[in-house]
Amino acid sequence: MRRVGVLGATGSIGGSTLDVIARHPGRFQATVLVAHRQVDALVALCARHRPELAIIADPTLEEALARGLAASGVRCEVASGEAAVAAAAAGPLCDTVVAAIVGAAGLDSTLAAARAGKRLLLANKESIVMAGPLLLAALREGGGELIPVDSEHNAIFQCLPGGRPDLAGSGVRRLILTASGGPFRGRKRAQLAAITPDQACAHPNWVMGRKISVDSATLMNKGLEVIEAHHLFGAPADAIEVLVHPQSLVHSMVDYVDGSVLAQLGNPDMRTAIGHALAWPDRVDTAVPPLDLAGLAPLQFEPPDLDTFRCLALAFQALRAGGDAPAILNAANEVAVDAFLAGSLPFLGIAELVESVLTELPAQPVVDIRTLVARDLAARTAARRILRNAC
Repeated sequence: MRRVGVLGATGSIGGSTLDVIARHPGRFQATVLVAHRQVDALVALCARHRPELAIIADPTLEEALARGLAASGVRCEVASGEAAVAAAAAGPLCDTVVAAIVGAAGLDSTLAAARAGKRLLLANKESIVMAGPLLLAALREGGGELIPVDSEHNAIFQCLPGGRPDLAGSGVRRLILTASGGPFRGRKRAQLAAITPDQACAHPNWVMGRKISVDSATLMNKGLEVIEAHHLFGAPADAIEVLVHPQSLVHSMVDYVDGSVLAQLGNPDMRTAIGHALAWPDRVDTAVPPLDLAGLAPLQFEPPDLDTFRCLALAFQALRAGGDAPAILNAANEVAVDAFLAGSLPFLGIAELVESVLTELPAQPVVDIRTLVARDLAARTAARRILRNAC
């Protein structure tokens, strides 16, 4: 029986995880549920899944959570705050941690789970983008295992022998990450000037939160995944390629030196990757419909338009710069996306703001979490100052 802590339980990844868990009560149990501020949603999940611990990240809402659980007849421990989330990720109530807290807020709990030797199902790509060397060191220290939940990296994991985390000596020539192209595939810069948040969040294939939907629309999400693949699999930037594949059925591929290309295919449903990661090395039914290969339309592949979707090019630039440049990239992007969703930054301004911050703050070595957090703050401060000055 795997005892699972779901960090980000009220989000799309959390919902898919809990759906898979509920389908296999003899194999999995949701013992820890964490949400940011959605008290009512967390109470409803606790009433259904009966965890041993419920945590709300915002401490001002702990009393409301306790009242809601009591009114629903749910008896479990209640806690709040980021420190409580990190302690639960490392604590004895779970042996498996689904790291699905969006953004830099998920870093501390992800590192805590890694140091504690948990099976870490990584859906929070920002943690490894910001602190890849620190996360890998924490995994070595804890002796646990990391299984990626992003569909692209999970696909690569499945296409590598034994899911090996390092490409050295594996015969791999390159990793090919597929991208749907988002809602604006095929458009040019001039056609994106007046894009609204609702348009950017209308992904053609996947149901996701608003932040990650915007990242998909700018292709920054794919850029973050390039950096993630570098850390997860030890692949240099020149051995990682992105192909736009609008059908989202081929989730990624591995190209071997003998001419073989292995691909993982499936319907666009995150339960496939989540079920694989929860049960690995076994397989479980996730209720995802089987792929009807005979009924598919022709599969398309095309190179990304880096002139229009500058965020992907900036991510490659940050990866090649090394050090904490990916953390600077991520921090600036989070500020930019927040501003776009709030209506204070145009869609094309996201890449412009990120590029300005990268220029202002050249890469420095990643030393420890304290200095990394300080640099993250410096990047956010610079981004907000540039925003204010542009108004």
